[in-house]
Amino acid sequence: MYKAEEIIKTSKREEIIDITELIKKHIKLSNIKDGICALFVPHTTCGVTINENADPSVKSDFLNQMKKLIPQQGNYLHSEGNSDAHIKSILVGPSLTLLVWDGQLVLGTWQGVYFCEFDGPRNRKLLISIL
Repeated sequence: MYKAEEIIKTSKREEIIDITELIKKHIKLSNIKDGICALFVPHTTCGVTINENADPSVKSDFLNQMKKLIPQQGNYLHSEGNSDAHIKSILVGPSLTLLVWDGQLVLGTWQGVYFCEFDGPRNRKLLISIL
């Protein structure tokens, strides 16, 4: 088993960061040819997901629609002022399970792995385990 922790430094309140190459680097370092790569963020206002990485407008569209559906200001009871970030994190999720075949990350032609920040800027932990 291979384990690693990365710090993802975000620079905006809401942003999507392509971490595909970072994950590929860890798969290579692991020397594991066939298995599972598990990603986990131990935070309640960010997440990880897979989506298209060929057109950067997909990231903008996603963030813009999330802001419309779940505005920062609303009739929220949570006192920290970041309820929207918690809800967005619930929708995206804190973890991913990825396949590793022949030493390569398995993704579709247009797919990439994304870290989604909803309450930044912050330094976030990304935990990586490859089995």
